Amino acid sequence: MTLIVDMIPACHDNDDILQAKTVLETEAEGLLTLANAIPPCFPDVVNLFLRTQGHIICSGIGKSGHIARKIAATLASTGTPSYFVHAAEANHGDLGMISKADAILVLSESGINSELQGILDYAGRLHIPLVGMTRDSHSELGRAANHVLLIPPAKHACPLRLAPTTVTTMMLGLGDALAVTLLQRRGFTPQDFKGFHPGGKLGKNLLSVADLMHTGAAIPTVDQMDTMPHVIMEMTQKRLGCTAVLDEKKRLSGVITDGDLRRHLTPDLLTQTAESIMHPHVRTLRPSVLVKDALAFMNRHQITSVFVVDDDGVLCGILHVHDCLRAGFGKQD
Repeated sequence: MTLIVDMIPACHDNDDILQAKTVLETEAEGLLTLANAIPPCFPDVVNLFLRTQGHIICSGIGKSGHIARKIAATLASTGTPSYFVHAAEANHGDLGMISKADAILVLSESGINSELQGILDYAGRLHIPLVGMTRDSHSELGRAANHVLLIPPAKHACPLRLAPTTVTTMMLGLGDALAVTLLQRRGFTPQDFKGFHPGGKLGKNLLSVADLMHTGAAIPTVDQMDTMPHVIMEMTQKRLGCTAVLDEKKRLSGVITDGDLRRHLTPDLLTQTAESIMHPHVRTLRPSVLVKDALAFMNRHQITSVFVVDDDGVLCGILHVHDCLRAGFGKQD
């Protein structure tokens, strides 16, 4: 072991940083080359994937296979149903996972690999649309494909020209370009995205007020002419520190908080009506507002609850700061 370590050439930290910079600049140049040479069939592939009734099957071998797996994950998470099929496993039964309703995207730098032949033959036999992403349009993959997403020549980041580096970065970039273009063509929204990402920090950041707010009978409400015993009972039962005051048309006309009760604590308090002590100017939010923005709104206005109204101004919910805290949000959010 000592012998092996001794054989490693000495290198300064600056040399390592320079090498890393060279690799990244080389791969960046590859992406710029690709950006200026988008395959002419790119719109045709987008339209094909939009028309596909089944799934987009991404496949490949080696490093190209890893990129294909990532492209499949990105497509699936942005509204284009997709999954990865390993080309070698396809030759041993996984071809059965691919139906005539699908389209296939195969990645291969050279476009020539015996392990790809099974999936290419299968696509041709069942007339399943096949898209190839390769550097060689005249390769086996290029000839078999209905559309070829041609990767233009670019300098290798690996000085030995052995490990796939720049080319896989370019494939990944082109896959992202496909996914984002499809996302936009489908009119994919943040709410759609949230449906595919319920977990983790991303899922939390996409939660809307509608996901956490109290609705229906859980909303504390009183009428303008209700007397204070009824108001106090409603606030005590709902335990949100406030109540909405509704007019004769059941629309939000004011709010009463625990603080308002204390400020109006006089001998005749219980004889007064809700309208006489309510705040007529109520801060409200729409159901579509993100929870993190709603929490910032409450912090900014130093309130612990906010009423939620729809586009017509109709009361549809109430959000309390504790709802946000239970969902994992905090003042730092």
